[in-house]
Amino acid sequence: MEPRVIVNKQVFGMKRFFFQWEWMLVLLFILINIMNAYLSSYYLDTDNLRDATMTFLDKAFIVLPMVFIMILGDIDISVASTVALSSVIMADLYNSGVPMWLAMLIGLAVGTICGFVNGLLIVKFKELSAVIVTLATMIIYRGIAYILLEDQAAGKFPDWFSFLGWGYVGGIPFILIAFAVFALIFGLLLHRTTFGRQVYAMGSNLTASRFSGVRVDKIRIIVFTLTGLMAAITALFLTSRMGSTRPNVAMGYELDVIAMVVLGGISTAGGKGRMIGAILAVFLIGFLRYGLGLVNVPAQTMLIIIGLLLIFAVMVPNLKLTRNKL
Repeated sequence: MEPRVIVNKQVFGMKRFFFQWEWMLVLLFILINIMNAYLSSYYLDTDNLRDATMTFLDKAFIVLPMVFIMILGDIDISVASTVALSSVIMADLYNSGVPMWLAMLIGLAVGTICGFVNGLLIVKFKELSAVIVTLATMIIYRGIAYILLEDQAAGKFPDWFSFLGWGYVGGIPFILIAFAVFALIFGLLLHRTTFGRQVYAMGSNLTASRFSGVRVDKIRIIVFTLTGLMAAITALFLTSRMGSTRPNVAMGYELDVIAMVVLGGISTAGGKGRMIGAILAVFLIGFLRYGLGLVNVPAQTMLIIIGLLLIFAVMVPNLKLTRNKL
């Protein structure tokens, strides 16, 4: 009688490997670049493509922790308001005489606290969904920003501050380098640590994870706190790129971020998805908008196209699941 061997890894299969959602995103990315190159002869200019990343990577920092949140089966729609509040407080403090470096640190602290408050409310009031809690804080955070600045703008930052949004390191945009570093950190955290495995387990079955000894409340608070921190980092880059700030900055960012995460193959039900998919979706949507902008496609049309992509992203896995059941 041969001994029975139990393995904890799936056997590699070419079919399963190439039928992953991330390969579909790669194909879509190639098709979008071909379409953009056909529509505009200026699209394939290397310098333009490089500089285009500066216009959409600021919100990409929020995508990284949002992957964790949606794998948990939660959602955070207050991220844009957190960006606005962090930016407004940082600018207001600087204009009041606080050194810029200290104002930046306080702005980061504000975003982190906002995320911590979200997580704390969600674990303390379990009868309320994350949507309800973050909807409330979205209104509160944006309201505080309006109380501080009303309809005024704040700016006149030191010259060196613009380096965050427009600077280069060795010919590569600094924001692209920063995003690559954070993407690597969050990718390793999700896929190569016990913390990441616990996030997946919670998204698959929260109750089972709780009875298995996973500190589910602590993990949810940590994830939402990280989201607040990354929203504050987005505030730094966005404010640097604009050169000023207002209470209405980053309007609609939460929808863009969620769209990128969903298109990246992260399940809205929790428990499924990979970081690389969300990162691919960031560049796919970013370059799609850049290319269509070169030929003056209206913003409303871009929204329709992105909406169709999202429907496609949700529909294809469900069709595959239905076929397997049949």
